[in-house]
Amino acid sequence: MPADANAAGDIFGGWVMAQMDLSCGIRAAERARGRVVTAAVKEMAFAKPVKIGDTLCIYTHIAHVGRTSIVLKVEAWAQRYLSDLMELVTHADFVMVALDKEGKPTPVPET
Repeated sequence: MPADANAAGDIFGGWVMAQMDLSCGIRAAERARGRVVTAAVKEMAFAKPVKIGDTLCIYTHIAHVGRTSIVLKVEAWAQRYLSDLMELVTHADFVMVALDKEGKPTPVPET
């Protein structure tokens, strides 16, 4: 949407990162069967801009499950407006931590 873009029509990188964080949070919460929080985002760089009208597609893959943490590889792709063209915008590793009801790290259940 225009409110999420700069004057040149490029979507703010922070908005793209927020969508990636939401996607990782959903997938990690499913795996942890409970609440998770973002602990770290590793090496994120933007290869191409997302423009107003593009469809942002986020893909996640669980790369590693530790005792209380889950590492997800996440990619953001832009499907260009009124086109079948898909371009990789950015990618990163997100580290999510499972929390108990008191907000303290808790073990991630076995599959």
